[in-house]
Amino acid sequence: MSPERRPSFLAEHVDRLAGTHLRELLKDAERGKRLRHRLGPILLDLSRQKLDLKALNALGAHVEASGWQAARDAMFAGAPINTSENRAVLHTALRASGSQLRSPAPQDALTEIEQTLQRIDALVKAMELGDASAFGVAPGITDVVNIGIGGSDLGPRLAVRALAPYHVPGLRSHFLTNVDGQSAYELMHQLDPKRTLVILVSKTFTTQETLLNGTVLRDWISRAYGGDKPAVSRHFLAVSANVAEAEKWGVPAAQVYPMWDFVGGRFSLWSAVGLSLAIAIGSYNFHELLRGAALVDDHFRSAAWSENLPVLLSLVEYWNRNAQGRGSRAVVPYADLLTDLTSYLQQLEMESLGKQVTPQGQHVTQSTSAVVWGSVGTNAQHAYFQSLHQGTDVVPLEFIGVVKPAHDLNANHEALLSNLLAQAAALALGKTLDEALAEATSGTEEERRVLAAQRTFPGDRPSTVMLLDALTPESLGALIALYEHKVFMLGHLWGINAFDQWGVELGKAIARQILPALGEDGAKHAGAFDSATQALIEAIHERRTAQ
Repeated sequence: MSPERRPSFLAEHVDRLAGTHLRELLKDAERGKRLRHRLGPILLDLSRQKLDLKALNALGAHVEASGWQAARDAMFAGAPINTSENRAVLHTALRASGSQLRSPAPQDALTEIEQTLQRIDALVKAMELGDASAFGVAPGITDVVNIGIGGSDLGPRLAVRALAPYHVPGLRSHFLTNVDGQSAYELMHQLDPKRTLVILVSKTFTTQETLLNGTVLRDWISRAYGGDKPAVSRHFLAVSANVAEAEKWGVPAAQVYPMWDFVGGRFSLWSAVGLSLAIAIGSYNFHELLRGAALVDDHFRSAAWSENLPVLLSLVEYWNRNAQGRGSRAVVPYADLLTDLTSYLQQLEMESLGKQVTPQGQHVTQSTSAVVWGSVGTNAQHAYFQSLHQGTDVVPLEFIGVVKPAHDLNANHEALLSNLLAQAAALALGKTLDEALAEATSGTEEERRVLAAQRTFPGDRPSTVMLLDALTPESLGALIALYEHKVFMLGHLWGINAFDQWGVELGKAIARQILPALGEDGAKHAGAFDSATQALIEAIHERRTAQ
């Protein structure tokens, strides 16, 4: 990182640590204790991050001087901290029922949330018993399809897959998100329309992808009922703030569950957006998810920075991004059930923190969101870990493991955990040239040196390890809330609004302009676009008509 972009208060620490290998830092027991913390079912180990206690204390002094507690309390209390839209940010109020601390959120919001939770509980319990006709749902449902995109898809998708061992028997979950019709086409060939319940999730009920996919499934179900609209309506629920538009589309008002302006899409898993999840895992387990998140909320509100897991995670990210200049972070869960975690975090972090302007309209003076990427281990080891170990760029990693699996294949699980621990150790410790030479026992001295050079690992590559006692609704809720509060803290440290997403809008607006040009009468729109776009539109039309 160029010195002018590095926070000045960290410069001396970066320079001091440049000559200190993680091998040496890991010998400091007091440092390890300060960087290893437990919160309920989660153990967070930051001891393989490239910072010592002096650097950690400097970061702590910086965050203390920033007024983070007041900013945190304003969020919990419902202050309009989403300043560009003048909205409160109250996703924490969605799980306040599981908190030990009294929620400072406005009472009217808490009342609405509780009423909605009661509606969800009643529907879910009826679904579990096999008869939700009192809620407008057709009998005999075996498959539930969640149609949404972004925050209306990623959170429920992650949790439904992660909590597969907790699924209600007899109900299968599916997710339809992309506007590409292939997934809808395949679903319609797998499912029985008369046994399918569709949940449309869109705050405005104008989302292009959601309505296109919804219309495809509505037509499919309608054909099964010979066009009987009342019968078709019993196969649809909606989660939206626009009840009138949902009704116009064909979902009765009594089958619409609310969304609120005080909850952003990527923070909305805990609301009616999680309806498909609640149906999948049942009411009790859905409340356990909320309770796990509330555990982290209470901790975030009460713990000092030096023991506060979301604060520590944010300070480590700040150190890697702004002091060390790391442009990306790999997230590698060693659990197939967490396959969708990285996709979820990409939206949570990059949509929240991918900003270059402050709420006052000034350009930021520091780098903001790193690129988040990754996939599950051990698959990842055989794909890109070569680059992480011996490549020229240093990429911090986050390893996530589960101590007790949801199966009894112990040999598999012990191999999985041993790989997680080994990769974290290898990245930190590396292998010196002398160690590699000692392993090379054949060939001339020059041949041994050439081979040893290729088998040397620099090490000194930072990583974080998070271990869940087990992958349960409670631990998953805690894990997701931990990341949510980390995002809040980074937005605070960088002086940006983490709760709007104007960058998503421009491409949508241009797509609406381009769409008519792709139709049969697209020629009349010729010349309305930049030259590159116009050339591609013409190529599409040409190839459509080519023999």
